[in-house]
Amino acid sequence: MAECPLGMNGTSSCPVNGQEGEETLNYHSYLKLDKLLNSQVMQSGIKSQAVHDEHLFIITHQAYELWFKQVLHEIDSVREMFMLPMLDESKTLLILNRLQRVTLILKLLVDQIDILETMTPLDFLEFRLQLSTSSGFQSLQFRLLENKLGVLESSRVKYNQQHYAKVFNREDQLKQVKDSVEQDSLFQLVERWLERTPGLNFKSFNFWELYKRSVDRWLQDIILSPAEETNDPKIKEEMMAEYKKQKDSFDSVLDEDKYKSSMARGDRRLSHAAFKGAILISLYHDQPRFNQPSKLLSLLMDIDSLLTKWRYNHVMMVQRMIGSKVGTGGSSGYQYLRSTVSDRYKVFLDLFNTSTFLIPRAYIPPLTRSLKRQLSILCHDHIPGESSEEDNDDDEKVEGDTANGNGAIGAKVKFEI
Repeated sequence: MAECPLGMNGTSSCPVNGQEGEETLNYHSYLKLDKLLNSQVMQSGIKSQAVHDEHLFIITHQAYELWFKQVLHEIDSVREMFMLPMLDESKTLLILNRLQRVTLILKLLVDQIDILETMTPLDFLEFRLQLSTSSGFQSLQFRLLENKLGVLESSRVKYNQQHYAKVFNREDQLKQVKDSVEQDSLFQLVERWLERTPGLNFKSFNFWELYKRSVDRWLQDIILSPAEETNDPKIKEEMMAEYKKQKDSFDSVLDEDKYKSSMARGDRRLSHAAFKGAILISLYHDQPRFNQPSKLLSLLMDIDSLLTKWRYNHVMMVQRMIGSKVGTGGSSGYQYLRSTVSDRYKVFLDLFNTSTFLIPRAYIPPLTRSLKRQLSILCHDHIPGESSEEDNDDDEKVEGDTANGNGAIGAKVKFEI
């Protein structure tokens, strides 16, 4: 059979699925390359002779926006899976895969700044005035990404003493911003997921009480007992001061009232129940049931770290390019951007701080055999926290076994993480 003739732009005039008049989809038309490759309009070329490096500037920022769109696509899909009343454990690997994809994209965005820095300050100055009031601060997609991850409105540094949304004047843009604020962020969804961590409310394994005892034993073994045994008054004083410092640090999370006070001050965001879930996962991450949740928490911290690194590299590039000049959008430029490189923009800061409260493996309370059995299955038909008579016999052998009566989560539900 003879090949179909090619029409304009390399498209085929052969029928598609037997329908006359329709062109065959090809590489060029599928990717809309006519629109994409003709979207680099150099403002310097409109008014005078085009400046060579403006082309790089446009391409780089358009690439950023395309990658932001993909990151939003991934984050939205993960949020949808977390929005279910009970997370389907068969989706955990998919969630990990998509969050891993986000981290790889962010690494690429960090490295992309190196390409932009091949442009010198003088090169940039040749076309900077052509940008008029255009500014990276006006990136709608980046603001949506921050909101959907969970950056707090109260944590944001004001731009020209006004709310960031003031730079958007189209109704559809303002609606997207409003929706991104009002819908559950990834932080909120992960928080609720952590509050359901299996093992937190198991009747015969009171994790938090056992953890408290282990912390006390560890601090006594490594600091208090050696301090009491030393005959050197100066060393004893130093060790007792260290013991008090460590004890106060642990008490700030072990005591729920103190923890809630720190939340009220804005020092912590995760609920106390969610924080306990994160600690449990971190301590028992080598258990099969907690391996994937541990990786998930690690990826969330990676996303925070990479966004912080991107902000910092961006700040350094701006300082290199314009020094202390006012930004094109009217901001203080470097000074404004520098203020955004801080913990206030980290969404999952509480996860970073869990390492403060980890204890050596030798002091971690061993899981009961019945709890291990419960963790090894996806579903069961009795209420979590209730165990058979045989299980109770096994559990009694575990030191410090204390029932708290808070084990019931709900009958016939997925016992999931």
